[in-house]
Amino acid sequence: MQKTPKENLLIGAHTSTAGGLENALLEGAEIGATTVQIFTRNQKRWNNKPISEEESVLFKRLQEELGLKKIMSHDSYLINLGSPSEEGLSKSRSAFTEEIKRCHALGITFLNFHPGSALDSSEDQCLDTIVESLLSFEKDIAIGDTRILLEATAGQGTCVGHKFEHLAYIIERTHHKIPIGVCIDTCHIFAAGYDLRTKERVDHTLHEFDKIVGMKYLYAFHMNDSLKPFDSHRDRHAPLGEGEIGIECFKTLMTHPLTREIPKYLETPEGPSLWKKEIAMLREFSTHH
Repeated sequence: MQKTPKENLLIGAHTSTAGGLENALLEGAEIGATTVQIFTRNQKRWNNKPISEEESVLFKRLQEELGLKKIMSHDSYLINLGSPSEEGLSKSRSAFTEEIKRCHALGITFLNFHPGSALDSSEDQCLDTIVESLLSFEKDIAIGDTRILLEATAGQGTCVGHKFEHLAYIIERTHHKIPIGVCIDTCHIFAAGYDLRTKERVDHTLHEFDKIVGMKYLYAFHMNDSLKPFDSHRDRHAPLGEGEIGIECFKTLMTHPLTREIPKYLETPEGPSLWKKEIAMLREFSTHH
C-alpha cells in the first residue's frame, strides 16, 4: 500500500467556533491542521438553532479552499443516550437528532459522542437504552453521509464505553442499520486500563481492540496524554509526552501500519499555540520507522 505523505495525513485539533463556525476552519489552517473537530452549536445548551443556508455555504466553501478533510463534530455534553430518566432521554434524543441535522447541513464526516451514563440504572440497561436510541435515529442518519462514532471513555462515574466490550455490544446491535464506528481517546482508554506506554503495549491494546470490536470500526483518534495514572478512571488530558502515557505511544500511533492513516484530533490543554507544535511533531513522527 502506498503511504500517504506526511503533509497529507489528517491531523488536527478541536478548534473554536467562537464568532462563527468558519472560524474553527481558519484556526485549523493557522495551526497547520488538515482536519478539525468542532462543536456545531453551544455544547452546554439543550436548544440550538439549525444551521442556516448561509452558514452551510460558507462553511463548505471555506473547507474546500483550505483543503481540510473529514471534519468531526463533538455532540453536546448534556446528551445522555443511555439515560434511565424519561425526560432526560427524550431531551437527549431530540438534541442528538438536531445535531445529526446540523452535521448533514455542514457536510460533516464524523459525529463523535460519549455513549452514555447509567446514572441510577445498571450498566446493561444503559447499553440497551443506547442501542434503542441509536436505532431510533436510523431515518435521520440515512439522509446524509455522516458516520456516528462512539467515543471510548475513561470510566468516570457511571459512564459506559470504557470497556471495548461495551463498544462491541452497541456496534453489534446497530451496525446493520446505521453507519457507526469508534473514536479512541488515548487518555480515556489509558485511564480505563488499556496500557499505551510502550510500542509493545500499544500493539497489545490494538490487538485487543481488533479481537473484541474489530479494527474496521476504528475511524478516529483523540490524541491526548493523561494527567492521571494508568487505570485511574479519571479523565484529565495532558500535553503529548508530558503525562503518564509518554511520547512513545504517539510515535507508535503515527508509524503503526494499522493507525498511521487514521484521522487524529488533539484535545490537549493550552490551545492553538501548543497544537501547532504538536501537529508538527506528530507529522515528523510519521516519517520515522
